[in-house]
Amino acid sequence: MRTVLVIGGGGTIGSAVVRELARRHRVLTAGRSGGDHRVAIEDIASVRSLFAQAGRVDDVVVACGALHIGPLASMTQAQFRIGVDSKLMGQVNVALVAQHHLADGGSITLTSGVDAHNPLRGCANTVTVNNAVEGFARGAALELQRGLRINVVNPSLLEESAHKFEALFHGFETVPAARVARAYSRCVEGAESGKTYCVW
Repeated sequence: MRTVLVIGGGGTIGSAVVRELARRHRVLTAGRSGGDHRVAIEDIASVRSLFAQAGRVDDVVVACGALHIGPLASMTQAQFRIGVDSKLMGQVNVALVAQHHLADGGSITLTSGVDAHNPLRGCANTVTVNNAVEGFARGAALELQRGLRINVVNPSLLEESAHKFEALFHGFETVPAARVARAYSRCVEGAESGKTYCVW
């Protein structure tokens, strides 16, 4: 049995990941306002504190991160930095800290999004950030030590979230969160590294 830390475990994807992995492993959750531990991934000191409190962890999954959606013509630098600081640097922060705390042979799983490869109007921030997350994992996979692995899950629009985001994703197939969760399971329990698993 492994110990898996799921950051964002209270969200739609995160809770599905918790259900999937809890069948076989001990699962800890962390979030900004809920879970077994509190963390703000944008703050690397908060991430360090999380791993210090969590104790021995084999694997970490990140299923959270804010993004900005809006037209490029009116986008401000501050709005663009929302995604850069949260979903990109937040996940990078977790990886930078986790590499020194995870047990040998552990794994880091990050999250991108379908628009990384299928750009949408109003999503210049999200397209940039999601591509950067995948690029980071490819680069980091070459340097991780002690048998550690890093991968990314790239989910399409969730069935459970379609009512909120459908206007952005006309024509996209929806996927159930349970199916997306199995890709996270593959990242945690598989053998590959530096991969992006698309669930579309």
